[in-house]
Formats: sequence, C-alpha cells, structure tokens
Amino acid sequence: MSDHDQAAIDARPRLSRLEAAWVIARRDFVAVLFSRAFLFFLVGPLFPVLVGGLAGSVGGQVSRSAVSTEIGLAMQSEDNFAMISAAEKLRPQLGRSIPNVKIVPEARRDGGFDARAFMDERKGNYAAIVTGTPTAPQIVGTRGQIDRWRGPVELIAATALQASPGTFPRSTSSVVASSAASERTNRIRTAQASQMVLFLLTMLLAGMVLSNLAEEKGNKIIEILAAALPMDAVFMGKLFAMLGVSFVGIAVWGALGWGFWALAEDAIVVITQTDFRSLPGPAVGWPMFLAFGIIYFSMAYLLLGALFLTIGAMAETVREVQTMSMPVTMMQLMVFFLAAYTITLPGSALETFAILFPLSSPFAMLARAALDETLWVHIAAVAWQALAAFLLIKAGSALFRKRVMKSGGAGREKKKRRLFNRSSTQHSSTQPAE
Repeated sequence: MSDHDQAAIDARPRLSRLEAAWVIARRDFVAVLFSRAFLFFLVGPLFPVLVGGLAGSVGGQVSRSAVSTEIGLAMQSEDNFAMISAAEKLRPQLGRSIPNVKIVPEARRDGGFDARAFMDERKGNYAAIVTGTPTAPQIVGTRGQIDRWRGPVELIAATALQASPGTFPRSTSSVVASSAASERTNRIRTAQASQMVLFLLTMLLAGMVLSNLAEEKGNKIIEILAAALPMDAVFMGKLFAMLGVSFVGIAVWGALGWGFWALAEDAIVVITQTDFRSLPGPAVGWPMFLAFGIIYFSMAYLLLGALFLTIGAMAETVREVQTMSMPVTMMQLMVFFLAAYTITLPGSALETFAILFPLSSPFAMLARAALDETLWVHIAAVAWQALAAFLLIKAGSALFRKRVMKSGGAGREKKKRRLFNRSSTQHSSTQPAE
C-alpha cells in the first residue's frame, strides 16, 4: 500500500459516538434476535408460568372445595328462612351455581342495618348482601359480584315464593364503591405487584448483557471493537440492543398473556374470585401507569446492564465475570426489598433514599405512581436515572479500556515484540559467518 493510499484511509471521517453506538446496537440486535438461542429464551419462562398456573389451579380447586361463596341475608326473619330453605332445595340439582346463603348476624342485632356501609367496611366473607323481600330483592355488592349472582338470587327468591314457571322476581342492585381505605389497600397491592413484575423482568432480561459480554470477551471480539470504535459507544450500543431485544421478548409474552386472558377471562374471574375490571386503578391512571412502567423498566435495565458491563471491565476472564456478577445480583435483591418496604412509608427519609439511590429509584418511583398522582417528580426521577446510567457507562468503558486494552492488548503486543526480537537475535547469532 502506498503512502497516498494510507493517507486517504487515515483521512476518512470517523463515526461519531452516536453513529458508532447505532452500528453496535443494530449488529447485536439482529444477531441475538435471529439466533436459535433467543427462541429458547422466549420459551424458557413459559414453563415456570405453566407449572405455577397448574399449581395455582390445583390450590384454587382445593380452596373452593373447602370454602364456599356466601351471600348474606338481611331481610325479615321469615323471609331469611324462606330464602335459606329455597337455596337448600335447589343446591342438590344445581350444585355450585347456588351460593351458600347465610343470615348476617349484625342485621339481627341492629334494626337500622346499613348493608352498603357494612360492605364498604368489608366485614365478614360475603360476596354480596341481599336485602328487601323475596318479591323485590335488592343485591348490595360490587358490580362484578352483582352481575354474577343476580340470576341465582332471583331463582332462590322465586323458589321461596313458589312462583309459577316463567315468573321470577326482578331484583334491584346497589353497587358498592370502594371506600378510601380499601382503595388505598388495592393501590398498595398494585404497587407491590408492579414492583415484583419490574424486578423479575429486569433480572431475567439483564442477564443477556452479561452473557453477550462474556461471549465476546472470550473470543476477543470486544477488543477488536474497542480498537476501532469509542468504548463508551460500544457499551451504549450493546445496552440499547439488549434493551430492544428485551422489549421484543416482553411483547411476545404480553401477546400470549393477552390471548390467554381473552380466551379464559370468565374462568380466571371464577377461579380467583376477583373481577379485575372492577379494581381501582393506580393514582395516575392506567395509561400513564403503563407508560411509567415502560420508562422505569428501561431505566432499571440500563442501570443494571451498565453495572454488569462495568463488572465485565474489571474481570480478566469469563469465569471472573460470572463470579463477580453474583454479588451484584444479591445487591439488586436487597435494593428491591428496600423499595418494597418503603411503599407503606411515604415521605419518610427511607423512601427518599430509595428514590435517590439509582438502582432502587425505578422501583420506588413506579410504586409512587400507583399511590400518588403527582407527575413532576417522575420527570426529575427519570432525568436523574438517565444521568446515573450515563455515568455508569462512561465509568465502565474507561475502566475496560484501562484494564483490558492497555494491560491486555498493549501488554501482549509488547510481550510479542520482546519474544520476536529475542528469537531474531538468537537466529542471527547461530548463523555461520561468511
């Protein structure tokens, strides 16, 4: 190659950091997405879900066999006994379609019994309470329970009245709205469930970053990339490629879950004894909460992935990479416990620490979205998490270049030169003089 050609090659414009990151991200995304290992990766989590679903259905069947649904009666004494007798008469023929009707003890002691207040306080184990008379029964409960038990209650009332075939009493309903206490309880459950899903997805999917780095570090590809491109661009490209692959996996699992729900929605409601459509939503609303879920998953993934890449920079071998990742995994578990503990401590110093600490911040802020409708704090939190992820990427790339590229690549080159010079000297000294 002539000096002119070499000068032309050296004069070619180098890729910017964003362009280099895009090249690495596209390369890794396509390589992982169209590999056979990714197909097995998608199928792998379905087996624990299948086993868990089977175990849950067996446990639900046992619990349904042990505990029957109760409908409370708050009528006059003679009407209560007529309804109970009618239910006992119908149960041998219709089985579980007829609920277990039971007199509400509080209605006997207090002539001014308020069924709505009683249901709001969630006393007893009643799916609904029937008041009024068998001629005109009134069902008090949530919308899902009223829709479910309206027909059986009307059938029981018709049997109690010994009505002629084709004539049934028409019931009225009184829908119970969740009280403030029960609404907060349900929102806390939403916060806990969202934190658990976020933690499981992050730990399951962030491992792809570590495995990808360990593979390329073992076959020296990462050193070739680092010699040709800025190391922070390489790290950033790898992180966003694995994040894109993670979203593909989540989309596949979400589509399968949505299809299963569409096919077995009624069965799920019956098994769990819960109408999920009637549950109160998070404080910010479901659309905004789902958007925050996507954002905070991305932040949690980038933070943990950047930490894994930093570990890869400090490790000398693939075995060291795998060994050093275990303390980080255990630390992330402790961080999850910290964020989960602060759900019931809003405004405390511990919650503030969980929000400010980068690794726990996505979990704590997702829980806050379920409990508090304030939005500006999420903008500040996302900006802080993005800055922390950027700093981790810069630190990891600098550490990798310092430990691997200098001590590893350059060190090996110096060693090769010393060996070559030594062999050349020995060869020249052994040749006979002319």
